[in-house]
Amino acid sequence: MMVRSPRVFERYLLAAFLHRQNWSNFTTLRSSSTKAARLPTMDYQDAVCTLNTLQTNASALDQVRRERGNPELQLQAMKGFLQRSGLTVEELDHLNIIHVTGTKGKGSTCAFTEHILRNYGFRTGFYSSPHLVQVRERIRIDGRPISKELFTKYFWQVYSRLDETKDAHGGTMPAYFRFLTILAFHVFLQEKVDLAVIEVGIGGAYDCTNIIRKPWVCGISSLGIDHTSILGDTIEKIAWQKGGIFKPGVPAFTVKQPEGPMTVLQERAEEIGCPLRVCPELEEYQAVNGPLRLGLAGQHQHSNASLALQLSQTWLKRRCLPNEPLPSPVEENTGVPLAPPFQPSPIMLKGLEYTEWPGRTQTLRHDPVTYFLDGAHTTRSMLACVHWFTEAAAQQERTAGGPAVRVLLFNATGERDCAAMLKLLVPCHFDFAVFCPNITEVLPSSNAVDQQNYNVTVENMLTRCLDNQRSWRVLSGEEARLGPELLIPGSLPLVTEQRRTDTMVFPCILSALQWISQGRDPILKVTGENIIPVQPAVGEKAQPLREASRIHVLVTGSLHLVGGVLKHLDPSSAS
Repeated sequence: MMVRSPRVFERYLLAAFLHRQNWSNFTTLRSSSTKAARLPTMDYQDAVCTLNTLQTNASALDQVRRERGNPELQLQAMKGFLQRSGLTVEELDHLNIIHVTGTKGKGSTCAFTEHILRNYGFRTGFYSSPHLVQVRERIRIDGRPISKELFTKYFWQVYSRLDETKDAHGGTMPAYFRFLTILAFHVFLQEKVDLAVIEVGIGGAYDCTNIIRKPWVCGISSLGIDHTSILGDTIEKIAWQKGGIFKPGVPAFTVKQPEGPMTVLQERAEEIGCPLRVCPELEEYQAVNGPLRLGLAGQHQHSNASLALQLSQTWLKRRCLPNEPLPSPVEENTGVPLAPPFQPSPIMLKGLEYTEWPGRTQTLRHDPVTYFLDGAHTTRSMLACVHWFTEAAAQQERTAGGPAVRVLLFNATGERDCAAMLKLLVPCHFDFAVFCPNITEVLPSSNAVDQQNYNVTVENMLTRCLDNQRSWRVLSGEEARLGPELLIPGSLPLVTEQRRTDTMVFPCILSALQWISQGRDPILKVTGENIIPVQPAVGEKAQPLREASRIHVLVTGSLHLVGGVLKHLDPSSAS
């Protein structure tokens, strides 16, 4: 069957997906989630289903709408929820917090920092977002996600207190991220961590993590354009938001920034009374045995590692030498003073070298298929991703012993400029560009509740994929000569393709991975998942994948996409 009009085709595709693929399962899961909220048990799945109801909780969404025009209300509301959960902002002072924000690299900076201080023997807490496979990844003790048992135990403690008090507060419950932030604080206090590394969610000034009054040190990673509807449409406005985590008298460090945002950070620091320093280049640190080695790949990780060294050193000095003043900055004529480089201890060097942070410049080899995973989702982070992938793939291809096929697996969410990111990926010379929504599999299994997102419809996700497909064709110079074609006659429109192109859209991550790997990935072959059938013409398209000595797959555009891929490629991540 051929549908010539793209609009008619898209309507058909979406309707077919919803009707034929039984997407009503999403409604069923949502209903079961609501029931779980009324009947809390000590089951992890029930806890996560109940947590997911806070994504679409009517009162929570009403809060967001009210607070959008008055962001100061966000912190007031967060303090109220914190108190209802049985905690106070004064208790958070005992967590000895390292607070980190930024547009790109804040998670990697936190991972470096946490690993360094854990190597010193301190009991660490680490709160980050988003999660890749399981929501408990967001709350880590000593570098490991808290167990399902601990998550369940502490979840119901916090949820029950908030649920019991909601009638006295207009029926309000905190939204998803707010709840998890409160839960993280509760876990870290109960587990008596020596310190907590806290990654900001969005922005800084009005982010719900900013109820922290007295962090020990603050950090700002590389700034760029993202979340413009919330933070502002210029990098200077975004810098003002990020600088909102500064506190009076609390030392803060930033990586080198463009002149405009650096000036804003300097003004914010002076206004608040915060001593701000700029981190030196990583190469300036006096390592004894040659260059510092990092566990995270990519040139862009150097500035994150330098920031982590400054944060760790400052925290250690306060912990071990509380009366010793901060090192004198390197004087400059104007601007923010430079933090002096120092000789990292062997413990620091080990921490940097063995840091792991899944989904960021991560390589998984399932010979003959190699996956390059990076959750880049801004133009600046995509530039860094392209640089890393180009070098890493070329290095492997030099020793491949035969032709290697390059495949892009892409998706992006929210208000991201997909076309701008795809434009940066064109020079990588992919043989196939594959697009799919952040849906792990067509029929969600019971262990996929951690990755459910109720804030976007299936229709919107699939439409976004089709838009990305069209953008890629335009950017790569391909001209559409025919309308979209249904490749599975008399069956499900699982794959869309346009003639004389190398692009495809799949309905879920699993179907995309199955087609890309062509049965050559030993991990996917033994999962026992049903192979999704495709028309013979699609199989013919995949001939290069079956014949190549290597298949190199770059997965990027969204950390949620990367997480869905990891769920299938790394079974331990879901255990």
